[in-house]
Amino acid sequence: MTRPTAEPPRSGTWRLHDARAQFSELVRRVRSIGPQHITVQDDETIVVISAEEFRRLSGDATGQLLVEALQASPHREIDIEPERAAMPVRNIDL
Repeated sequence: MTRPTAEPPRSGTWRLHDARAQFSELVRRVRSIGPQHITVQDDETIVVISAEEFRRLSGDATGQLLVEALQASPHREIDIEPERAAMPVRNIDL
């Protein structure tokens, strides 16, 4: 005996049970519509996004974008090296 399949949600919010049962449909909607929200006991728990969207949001892991932004700054000649303050030294017995 098979259970009747629930209709996929129209809102983009899925209950965990429905998301597991209709995983292929969930993936199809992520790719065609966009992020899909998964709830557990009516609390939004996760959002499923496409790999392309994940890469866009994660940014460049090398830090190259930060280096380029700093190099393009009109203030790149400003010396930002902190001043070194003399630290008190205490005597200890060894």
